[in-house]
Amino acid sequence: MALMITDECINCDVCEPECPNDAISLGQERYEIEPGRCTECVGHYDEPQCVQVCPVACIPKDPHRVESREQLWVKFTGLVRAKTGA
Repeated sequence: MALMITDECINCDVCEPECPNDAISLGQERYEIEPGRCTECVGHYDEPQCVQVCPVACIPKDPHRVESREQLWVKFTGLVRAKTGA
C-alpha cells in the first residue's frame, strides 16, 4: 500500500527529505505522497522513514491503494530502472 498524509499534517518539513523515492512534495495545503512513487521504503529501509520521523503521526497506509510487499518491490525496481536508465 502506498502511504498518505492526512489533514493533521503541520507542514513541519521533516518527511520530505527522508523519502528515498522523492514521493513526498508540498501540495496546496500540506505535504502529499505520490502513490506511484511510494514503496513504503521497500528496497531502502525496513520501515517507512516518513512515518518514523513524523511528529504528529499523520502518515497512515492509504486504504484505497492496497499493495503487497511483492508489489511494492516491483514498484521499487521499476523506479530504480527508470532512474538509472537500465
